[in-house]
Amino acid sequence: MGAPMCNNLVAAGYEVVAHDIDPGRAETALAMGARWSPSSAAAAAEAEVLLTVVPGPSEVAAVMDDRVVDALPPGATWIDMTSNSPMASAPIRERVLKRGVDVLEAPIGGGPKDAEAGSLRLFVGGDPALLARHRRVLEAVADPGRIVHVGGHGAGYTAKLLVNLLWFGQAVATAEALLVGSRMGIDVGVLRDVLADSPASSAFIRTDLSALFAGDYLASFGLDHIEEQLAMVVSLARDNSTPHTVTEAVRRLYAQAGQRFGTADGELLAVALLEEQAGLLLRTSSKGKGDGTPATPGPALP
Repeated sequence: MGAPMCNNLVAAGYEVVAHDIDPGRAETALAMGARWSPSSAAAAAEAEVLLTVVPGPSEVAAVMDDRVVDALPPGATWIDMTSNSPMASAPIRERVLKRGVDVLEAPIGGGPKDAEAGSLRLFVGGDPALLARHRRVLEAVADPGRIVHVGGHGAGYTAKLLVNLLWFGQAVATAEALLVGSRMGIDVGVLRDVLADSPASSAFIRTDLSALFAGDYLASFGLDHIEEQLAMVVSLARDNSTPHTVTEAVRRLYAQAGQRFGTADGELLAVALLEEQAGLLLRTSSKGKGDGTPATPGPALP
C-alpha cells in the first residue's frame, strides 16, 4: 500500500522522504522520485507531516519508538493510516502530543488498486481543523469525497475496525449461504445474481464475490492481522459492555483458518476453510455459471 501512496504524493508535488524496515524498498522509492532515509528517526526529523502505513498496532508501536517521537520537530503532524487499535494507540498519541506534535488518525479503506489510483477512502479521527489543514495531502492518496471525519481520537480507528468486521462477517455468511444453495442444486452464479438483487444484497456480493468465484482469496492481507483486528472489536465490545456473539463467531472462524493455513495472506481464507469443510469449491465457469467443483480434502490453498 505504501509504495503507490508514495508515488501519488510525489506526483502531487510533495517532497517525500521514505523509509521501510525492508531496505530493498529503497530502489522503488527512489525510482518514484522520493528520497530514501536510512532510518525512521531520520525520516521523522525532516517531516512536516509524518505518515505511517504499517500492518497493525504492534508495528505502529515498533516504529513510533522514543527515537522517532523525540526526532519529530514541534509543530509537525503525525498521521497514522494504519488499521490500529484505539486502545493501543492512546499512549503513543499522548507521547507525541507532549512533544508539541499534532496527531490525526486516518486508517485506510481499499486495496492496492485503490492506492495506485489515488482513490482510497479514509476514516479520520481527531481535530476537524487539523484535518482541514492537511486535507490536500490526504487528497493526494484518497478520493476527496471519501475522506470522512468520524469523530475525535479513536473514532477513525474504531470506524475502520467496524467496517472490516462487517465485511469479513458478510464474506463468511455469504459463503455459508452459497454452499447450502449449491448443495441444493442452485447454480452459484444464478444465486449470486438473486442475492445481489434482493434485500440480502451487500457490497461484498456485488463486487467481491467475483474474485472468490475465480478462485482468488484476495491475498493482500495476512490472516494473523485479520484475526488481530477482529479481536480488537471483541475487546471494544467487552470494554463497552455491548453484545458480541456474532463478532466472536467471526473472529473464531478466522482463528481456525489461521490454524489451518498459517500466516498466509488471504482475506477470504476463512471462506476457503468453509469450502474445505463442505468438500465443495464456490466457482463459476467462464460463462459465469457455477461448475459445482468438488473440493479435494485438504486442498493446497494459498
